[in-house]
Amino acid sequence: MTMDEPLKLFILAGEPSGDRIAADLVARLQQRVPLALAGVGGDELSALGLQSLYPMSDLSVMGISDVLRRLPLLLWRVEQTARAIRADKPDIVVLVDAQDFSKLVAKRLKALGYAGTVILYVAPSVWARAPERAAKLEPLFDEVLAVLPFEPAVMRSLGGPLTSYVGHPALAERLEQADGAEKGPLVLLPGSREGELRRHLPLFRSVVAQLAEHPVIDGVVIPTLPSLAARIQGEVADWPVPVAVIDQRGDRRALYGRAVAALSVAGTATLELALARVPMVVSYVMDGHQARVFDKLGRPIISLPNIILDRPEVSELVQAKPDADAIVASLCALLDNKKARQDQILAFGELVELMVAGSGDFPRQDPADRILSYWSAA
Repeated sequence: MTMDEPLKLFILAGEPSGDRIAADLVARLQQRVPLALAGVGGDELSALGLQSLYPMSDLSVMGISDVLRRLPLLLWRVEQTARAIRADKPDIVVLVDAQDFSKLVAKRLKALGYAGTVILYVAPSVWARAPERAAKLEPLFDEVLAVLPFEPAVMRSLGGPLTSYVGHPALAERLEQADGAEKGPLVLLPGSREGELRRHLPLFRSVVAQLAEHPVIDGVVIPTLPSLAARIQGEVADWPVPVAVIDQRGDRRALYGRAVAALSVAGTATLELALARVPMVVSYVMDGHQARVFDKLGRPIISLPNIILDRPEVSELVQAKPDADAIVASLCALLDNKKARQDQILAFGELVELMVAGSGDFPRQDPADRILSYWSAA
């Protein structure tokens, strides 16, 4: 390798949250070295020059029912991805989240005799369930880049791969201070996967119908991806209150800075809201398989703010069947009580500090530095 040669990077994102993380990494690398890009991604990676091997939406599944419907396609995509990597011979492969798919790709690469550097970006939640999975990842990945500050220590204690804490792109949009809006938009984040949208949009409709006259709500906003905007706009067209559907790639800080509260599905969106210090209620409607696993695990906490802070600052409503009344009650407890909103905002300030600094043994590093350390060593 010489600095005149481009870094050949194969990067794969399986869903919009991963696409955003991957795009942040690519943008950092493009500022520092020539980059030859290949892989799979969505709108954000495409904007940086990636010609996706196939549509990222093929991989955006959640729940066993969604997986089973697409299983033949998913298995073909595993084989297609692994063979493309072997043929292209990139300097470094980065698989972003999409945990089951990424693991299958890494296993297939090993079976094909691929000996290049393979990095997993976003650590699997071995701390939540199946801790034995950590050691099984060690032969598959040269390194794991973690987006949560406590994950490197957990991975090391469980015998997993080398793991570094690199923070999350949403840190760039954090609000340093927030007093909490007296009145403002209610932000809805119903997810991005087909199964999530199918289960949550009708539920959110019922919720906003009951909150239409709440005195502190000034409008309802759904920030979403351009690829989902038409679908969501069509869905909300007959809702009992007007809903603004906006491009989430725009200035989220401006929206979050004036939002009075948010209702979000569990996932990366809850971390983004917490970093922007937006009071929230978290909801998730499970399919049958998810409900059985959730009960078997003892109904653990699921929202990232509560997980990072290790205490229940945010109300979580994990439901096997949609229950709009329960969500309305939790939202009203937040909307009717300014102190409750301020308490969340203060807790989110603590979360911001943890995310910015990392832990003593594992301070936050630049993800581009970690990638380039492998390239420079080649």
